[in-house]
Amino acid sequence: MADRSLENAASGRTRSRLLTRFARTQDGAVAIEFAFVAIPFFVLIFGIIELGLTFLVSMTLENAIMVVDRRIRTGEFQNASASASTYRTAICQQMVWLGTGCSSALIVDVRTLPSFSTGSGLATPRAAKTCWDPGGPNSIVLVRGYYKWPLITPLMQNAVGGAPGNRQVNFSAVFANEPYSDTPAPSVTCP
Repeated sequence: MADRSLENAASGRTRSRLLTRFARTQDGAVAIEFAFVAIPFFVLIFGIIELGLTFLVSMTLENAIMVVDRRIRTGEFQNASASASTYRTAICQQMVWLGTGCSSALIVDVRTLPSFSTGSGLATPRAAKTCWDPGGPNSIVLVRGYYKWPLITPLMQNAVGGAPGNRQVNFSAVFANEPYSDTPAPSVTCP
């Protein structure tokens, strides 16, 4: 029986030495520290890339609308063959790098205003209730573009709000058409 207690004490000391040696060793410490830091680091990097892409889409939408708006200002889109779909297609042609999904992700609302100050109280249009009224010579026109950009980073989806998986990028422009003719604009009623 005495031998048994000595044997247990010796094995306890051996376990104690093993635990002490394991606690002192530095092998693999960097890998464990990297595992703790890697996930937040990569989420941060992907979030920065995601926000950068969203900003790039915003600037692309702004540039495309401003380029195509020039055709409204000069009266090119006021002919009978011009429509909201041709205007949307012209904007998507300026945003070529976004691919083929542009026309389904883009909502465009073009309407005339009685004055520059009346555009501030308008609600965001739905895809089915947009307006196409490019006005006539000297008309004040409000152009609003909304593009649904998909987000990939899971934490960014919660942070920026909006529909799950999407961020809506907006751009608005208000301008007065040039006096390109003497013919008044036809009357269009928008929802």
